[in-house]
Amino acid sequence: MAIVNENHLKLPGNYLFAEIGKRVAVFKEQNPSAEIIRLGIGDVTRPLPMACIDAMHKAVDDMSRIETFKGYPEYEGYDFLINKIVENDYQKRGISIGYDEVFVSDGAKSDTANIQELFGLNSRIAVTDPVYPVYVDSNVMAGRTGEYIDGKWTNVTYLPCTAENGFVPELPKEKVDLIYLCLPNNPTGTTLTKEQLKVWVDYAAKNKSIILFDSAYEAFISEKDVPHSIYEIEGAKEVAIEFRSFSKTAGFTGTRCAYMVIPKELKAYTTDGSEIGLNRLWYRRQATKFNGVSYIVQRGAEAVYSEEGQKQVKETISYYLTNASIIKNGLESIGIKVFGGVNAPYIWMQTPNKMDSWAFFDKLLNEANIVGTPGVGFGPSGQGYFRLTAFGSKENTQAAVERFKTRLKV
Repeated sequence: MAIVNENHLKLPGNYLFAEIGKRVAVFKEQNPSAEIIRLGIGDVTRPLPMACIDAMHKAVDDMSRIETFKGYPEYEGYDFLINKIVENDYQKRGISIGYDEVFVSDGAKSDTANIQELFGLNSRIAVTDPVYPVYVDSNVMAGRTGEYIDGKWTNVTYLPCTAENGFVPELPKEKVDLIYLCLPNNPTGTTLTKEQLKVWVDYAAKNKSIILFDSAYEAFISEKDVPHSIYEIEGAKEVAIEFRSFSKTAGFTGTRCAYMVIPKELKAYTTDGSEIGLNRLWYRRQATKFNGVSYIVQRGAEAVYSEEGQKQVKETISYYLTNASIIKNGLESIGIKVFGGVNAPYIWMQTPNKMDSWAFFDKLLNEANIVGTPGVGFGPSGQGYFRLTAFGSKENTQAAVERFKTRLKV
């Protein structure tokens, strides 16, 4: 008799965005003529930079010739891409990262979900609340989170981030082992300063904890005192793993390419207290479970760092940040309290009259035919909030704001 992993059965309901899709499908069936504007899922709409397209066309031609054909890629990624990552994302910021500390992958979602496999099931996790659902759900599947009671997992430490505390999480009151930080934050679009992030690095060093630092949106940072990498903070290489992605930066959501950094200084421990280097442990895991990212895609990602690629990427990011500004300014003009939208492509709004997040989802869909994301789907502290993305077209973004002003009854 085949027995299932019953931890999977603990997951409550549908995955957040699957539930949104289900509700929208029902609405569309009942209202076939409705023109829906989708500002919910964080998927990009602008095409890939032409520099990436050209590079991938050339890479396809490489695959047609014996002398340039590529079979299985390297587990950690091709040198030509890793070299560009190290030089542009780290060395130019004065950060020393070894070439063998970078691991190319098919997405930050995969990496942030899979990294928990390196740690014991008795490791206590802490998450900012609200937070990207994959962090918690992947630990649920592993059997690390306890029971789900009143919207919270009993073995998870929640770090509330709300308007009341300026979206700055407090240090845990109990000792935790793994700390998930996403900055700029998804879903709130807010950030921490270098001084605020240093507090977390110091906590992790003191408590032998590890920070899992998701900086998938670092390319959207526009303010000076906001760190692009946790390794800008002294001591972070001894306590942190960093995750990066080409998805939102260069439109690779459907092309799939990302990377993570695991410094060799980073250690975890066996039950008898022996130190274990996580860099080689992750390499061994990847060699067992992952066959790498295709040559064609990695050549496309390499082109992001070319002169033309950088210019085109910045133009796309500027386009999305303009959309964010349109949403932010438009909602503020009708008295809605909003956050984010400056260093990130997300607008985090308080629901009118503190309405339940899912109730507001239904209201917005029915009255204005706009799809967003209920804040409570990101965690209990997201109740009474709602996320909108800036990844639509400028025309749809402007139309959505106009619908907020003219159709929504608040």
